[in-house]
Amino acid sequence: MTAKKTEANQCNDQESTSPRMLSGADIVIQTLVNCGVDTIFAYPGGYSMPLHQAMTRFRDKVRVVLPRHEQGGGFAAQGYARATGKIGVCMVTSGPGAMNLITSIADAKLDSVPLLAITGQVNTDTIGSDGFQETPTTEVCRSITKHHYLVTDINDLVRTIKEAIFVATTGRPGPVLVDLPKNIQVQQCYPNYEATMNLPGYSDQNHQPSAAELDLIVESIKRSRRPVLFVGGGVVNADASDYLRRIVEKTHIPVTTSMTGLSAFDRNDYRSLGMIGMHGTVCANRAVAECDLLLALGVRFSDRVTGKVSEFAKSARIIQIDVDPSEINKVKKTQVAIACDLADALGALDAALDDHFEPSNLDSWYEKIDQWKKEYPVSYDENSPYILPEHAITELWKATKDLNAIITTGVGQHQMWTTEFYRFSRPRTWISSCGLGTMGFGLPAAIGAKIACPDRLVVDIDGDGSFQMNIQEMATCFTENIPVKVMLLNNQHLGMVMQWEDRFYKKNRANTYLGCVNDPEAFGQGDGVSPKHRFPDYIAVAAGYGWEALSISKKEELPGAIQTMIASTHPFLLDVQVPYFEHVLPMTPPGGTIADMILK
Repeated sequence: MTAKKTEANQCNDQESTSPRMLSGADIVIQTLVNCGVDTIFAYPGGYSMPLHQAMTRFRDKVRVVLPRHEQGGGFAAQGYARATGKIGVCMVTSGPGAMNLITSIADAKLDSVPLLAITGQVNTDTIGSDGFQETPTTEVCRSITKHHYLVTDINDLVRTIKEAIFVATTGRPGPVLVDLPKNIQVQQCYPNYEATMNLPGYSDQNHQPSAAELDLIVESIKRSRRPVLFVGGGVVNADASDYLRRIVEKTHIPVTTSMTGLSAFDRNDYRSLGMIGMHGTVCANRAVAECDLLLALGVRFSDRVTGKVSEFAKSARIIQIDVDPSEINKVKKTQVAIACDLADALGALDAALDDHFEPSNLDSWYEKIDQWKKEYPVSYDENSPYILPEHAITELWKATKDLNAIITTGVGQHQMWTTEFYRFSRPRTWISSCGLGTMGFGLPAAIGAKIACPDRLVVDIDGDGSFQMNIQEMATCFTENIPVKVMLLNNQHLGMVMQWEDRFYKKNRANTYLGCVNDPEAFGQGDGVSPKHRFPDYIAVAAGYGWEALSISKKEELPGAIQTMIASTHPFLLDVQVPYFEHVLPMTPPGGTIADMILK
């Protein structure tokens, strides 16, 4: 994580003092600039106006992007951070503005995203009086931030901003909140930009794996006959994917990933087992169930991965490496645990495997793995007369696999199908709300990713339910000239909830249909494509927001439509009308085991 440490520490590489007094708001923005921040996603309000006024004085140094909802700004900042590994910065006003940002903060916490959330606050002498647009933001966010500040002294501003960025980007990344009362924003002082940080008990100096620990891992690999590498988002965060690839080349150990770790290892590699967990591949789940060694790298053993914890990797020796010591043995008991940076650990392991290392003979293990892949392939009905969601994603992958595209998603069935049928091969090309599972994530995250990587194709694969939750950000794309693409898998339902209704609630529909309930033809088509009259009309919606758009319903239209979307230099919505009857399979019921997997 050397790059991140450099970013956090560069705040000191500036002049120590300003020759004139500056407002607190100007000091905040100057400090952000000093720390390398070049983009802020900010929505103004009464108690953040001084900050916005200050940003007008830094137009040549900072791009300020105006989202159309505070949550959209938070998710856009996440998209920026996830695409680059740099700090994502968002800014809102007090009260309702801050509360609208909470979901974005919680989302960043669960997915370990470096996020700086700056919120306006009422004047310090008003705090606690239930003033207009006052909320105790730091208290509300206490359990969903890595750290948080309420600044009550203008002289603490430089130190606070530097600390916030340092904490957010070092160790296990996460969101940090800075709450700024308005009177602190307008007060003036002579800033000291070399103010030192004061973080007792916090350090970015991680434990380095010892020679004895490395020898133990190497010896475990040598003895294993059925090993599996279980890779999580920590490998992506640490920019350690190259080390991972070299380790796999030397050991030939097959790889499965968590959802956040999808892009850490090339899905097209024959040693890839795909994603593990509730909607993971049969091959990945069976391999972990039968492995004798599980090397868990930057993963937190979430319930969507383990199912019934006591049965997860029941026969395996588990070696866990994670930058966060609190994750060690939190869910699953390990035999070897190392709390350290993944880049340091995998770099050291790569070096330890050099020269005289001879990999185990895994031929019989791969024979079993290959048989599982053959018996339970990731597949769909290619002869269906309809555009199945799986087919649409497969065609998008074929069209973009050589373009180094960044893919974002909302949350629901389309998200799970993307994990199955879009075969990621490069790190930081997959951006999705994995831990919190937040609908409405895809479009604003795509905005942030496109701003961070303007020369790359960014496509949001979305569902109509999820897309509508932050549909207002289409305006941001038009006004800010951000040519993101949206491939909308439009089935007129809350697909994942509907799937659970089908599987666990006797197909009883309970508010999962998104169309017009008073449409007499809505449910009566008989061919599984619902409804006949689709609502809303996304072509009309797109036109209202200044987007280019195309709607298709026939399979033969799909390849050309995808090429038209890719070729467009403007924001583009491809409305793909898909049937609602498809289920994401395989599926392991909550708390279940490999024996409970639903295959059809």
